[in-house]
Amino acid sequence: MVTLALIRHAKSDWDDPALSDHDRPLNHRGRRDGPRMAALVAARDWRPQLILASTAVRARTTAEEFATALEVPLELRDELYGASSSTLWAAASGSGATDVVVVAHDPGISILARQLSEKAPLMPTCAVAVFTWHDADWSEAAMRVPDDVQYDIPRGES
Repeated sequence: MVTLALIRHAKSDWDDPALSDHDRPLNHRGRRDGPRMAALVAARDWRPQLILASTAVRARTTAEEFATALEVPLELRDELYGASSSTLWAAASGSGATDVVVVAHDPGISILARQLSEKAPLMPTCAVAVFTWHDADWSEAAMRVPDDVQYDIPRGES
């Protein structure tokens, strides 16, 4: 069985124009949504083996919330910053784990989600899409649609 969760980083702060894109932190909504979505995923009967995340501050901070809530290791990867859908898939499938979370950015996250399933809409900030292939390994998963897709977005006041 293979399970891949795609998470777009939580909402970032654009208030400081002196910061590079890579160094933008989460804004108030992002700091609220990250823990809420992490708790939602942690309440389910699934634990990934590994979380892979972009090194950008907003992605790293989001991933740290999920790593804490899920009690799993977090690995930061430079190549996930601004990564294409194929790079995101390669990172997950080459991770050595069968249950992986990838925390990264659009458009790569939304493109990969749509490539995996037409059921997955575009990924707003802090959205979580979980794809499961039963009786499959990564090479088989790459060749067929997932057996199950779960999709959640943050809800509540902005």
